[in-house]
Amino acid sequence: MKKRVVITGIGLVTPLGTGSSEIYEKFLNGENGIRKITKFDSEGFSSRIAGEVDFDENAFIPPKESRRMDNFIKYAIAASEIAVKDSALKIDNSNADKIGVLVGSGIGGLNFIEQQHKTMLEKGPRRVSPFFIPSVIINLASGAVSIRLGAKGPNSSVVTACATGTNSIGDAFKIIQRGDAIAMIAGGCEAAITPLAVAGFSQMKALSTRNDQPEKASRPFDKERDGFVIGEGAGVLILEELEHALNRGAKIYAEIVGYGMSGDAYHITAPAEDGDGARRAMESAIKDAGINPESVNYINAHGTSTYYNDKIETKAIKDLFKEHAYKLKINSTKSMTGHLLGGAGGLEGAILALTLFTGKAHPTRNLENKDPECDLDYMPGKWQEINPVYGMSNSFGFGGTNASLVMKKFEK
Repeated sequence: MKKRVVITGIGLVTPLGTGSSEIYEKFLNGENGIRKITKFDSEGFSSRIAGEVDFDENAFIPPKESRRMDNFIKYAIAASEIAVKDSALKIDNSNADKIGVLVGSGIGGLNFIEQQHKTMLEKGPRRVSPFFIPSVIINLASGAVSIRLGAKGPNSSVVTACATGTNSIGDAFKIIQRGDAIAMIAGGCEAAITPLAVAGFSQMKALSTRNDQPEKASRPFDKERDGFVIGEGAGVLILEELEHALNRGAKIYAEIVGYGMSGDAYHITAPAEDGDGARRAMESAIKDAGINPESVNYINAHGTSTYYNDKIETKAIKDLFKEHAYKLKINSTKSMTGHLLGGAGGLEGAILALTLFTGKAHPTRNLENKDPECDLDYMPGKWQEINPVYGMSNSFGFGGTNASLVMKKFEK
């Protein structure tokens, strides 16, 4: 019999702040974390705005260790420690081998790569840091978290571009469901606000160039959207087998009930025009949950603020949910934080859990002139009390990789 899996802890490192469920108030209020880039001199770049993290790393990592790791690892450590504290989960010799870590990243240590490459060119190969490799490889997000927290169970990382965080949570859900762990520390992280990444995305014409209005640049489903805004941070959840959580009196945010994946087999960066891959991922998650599409009340959309994603995600939702699509409440967290890339699904999975837990859904910012092809209820304006029973989170990545989660308001 499949184990039931619940969320008992949340850890967030975002452009709107660092913490746990208390951060959700900022999302409900529609606050915005997008500003002019400060991490490097962006003069000459077509896009000069981002959702940067204002992060006190010394609160989590000693300075000596901090110099030896890229920011994506630091964000993963901080979010994981916050999540474990929030859950009151104790990891010791009695349970360490049954508690695992699955934290992924889409890009990994690009900032450290850029820095060390410059060092090698200017000062020679002997000046490259001996910590270079373990500072940039993606599985060190999970590895570092495991080492610091003493979690000796299943340890892995997912790399599926912008679907990474959702795949990480989904894969961790399945690990517990089949009985291979009693708890998993799962989510996504990213720290790719670097010259090379911003230049690369800019050359693809993927980023917004609304540089004179940073807070209005990320505008999912709006007719005047002109690209996504790059963001950074991490979202980590504590997933736990239900009986274990109940036995220790844990707070439960929501229950994970379904997980779906698919591939477009279409294009290296563009989503399939018919939305078939996105539709099948959502359909698979709903089937895995054992419910009908009409049972879903709310969707935290991928909602990137790009021309193709928003209209194709809308089409996929309408193709799957039919007339019920017009009854769904839908929002985009990226309207306030920008796109956290590999960290997006971790943050948005947390937002889904908090929406189910509180009954309140945050607004989609900057939706002022709805695209006629995006004609669903994306909740512009203010937060709404929607009290959903079932909710969904979508993440779609380059290479045509799609992932969806279904969560349920917790009931014993």
